[in-house]
Amino acid sequence: MSRRYAIVGCGAVGGYYGACLQRAGAEVHYLLHRDYDHVRAHGLRIDSKFGNFVLPRVHAAQRPDQVPPCDVVLVGLKTTANHVLPEILPRLLAPGGVVLLLQNGLGEEDALARIPGVGTIVSGLCFLCANKVGPGHVLHLDYGAIMLGEYRADGRPAGVTPAMQAIAADFKPTGIPIELLEDLLGARWKKLVWNIPFNGLSVLLNTDTRRLMDDPGLRPVIRGLMEEVVAASAATGHAVPAGFIDKMVAQTEAMAAYLPSMKLDYDAGRLLELSSMYEAPLRQASAAGATMPLTEALWRELGFMENSKGR
Repeated sequence: MSRRYAIVGCGAVGGYYGACLQRAGAEVHYLLHRDYDHVRAHGLRIDSKFGNFVLPRVHAAQRPDQVPPCDVVLVGLKTTANHVLPEILPRLLAPGGVVLLLQNGLGEEDALARIPGVGTIVSGLCFLCANKVGPGHVLHLDYGAIMLGEYRADGRPAGVTPAMQAIAADFKPTGIPIELLEDLLGARWKKLVWNIPFNGLSVLLNTDTRRLMDDPGLRPVIRGLMEEVVAASAATGHAVPAGFIDKMVAQTEAMAAYLPSMKLDYDAGRLLELSSMYEAPLRQASAAGATMPLTEALWRELGFMENSKGR
């Protein structure tokens, strides 16, 4: 493996996938802030259902100018921190380099594409149950597959591109399942079928996925939110396959009790990803003539909770 990776956002997502790439032989550089001293001294620790491992030595940096130009910059930040990317990405990308965006929601690629020096953007939809539980320490509970699609400014399917194939080849030695998608926007809507109900309800009801699934009174609410996302996706020209909701429900029933990322953010007092995960889908659905009343109500309730913190 000869391509060089930079990891921006070394939390659960960036930490897990970066560590897996490094263990498989890739050259990986981690741009760190608060965890820099700990990771430089102790490396990265991954506790995983597939086997624990420690990387005692990693390429840790505090500033972009301490990182050599990289072929792929993996962005694992929360979307609420994307305001730092215009300063960081041009300094990290090698000529012709690729941004690998591992984030939830809709619309972030449009802003990313306007940054000077950013050319090819490949987005990854991560089906990963993992939490950062300490400095340089990720707890991997379940799953891990990534669905890759390349961004096009006109929103049309890009097909399977050479950039996607090259990243998939880099991930192959890790054993992480990679699926190459022709339609990135369609895949983003499919991811929202899970993210919109479970992220929001976990915050609103102060609970985990297992308790949400175990309550028969909540099943119609969860399914109703999912059905709204499927209908909105179809209205925007990206039909979700029949049976997809049942698949998401079955997978959630089978997974270990899990606190979604938005619940962890809320408990830690961090900003919630309401813009990319709720506001943008609502806006795109409205433009296509679709209504999402349950989703809009959940978005407004979450906004009230966020605005009321500390009062």
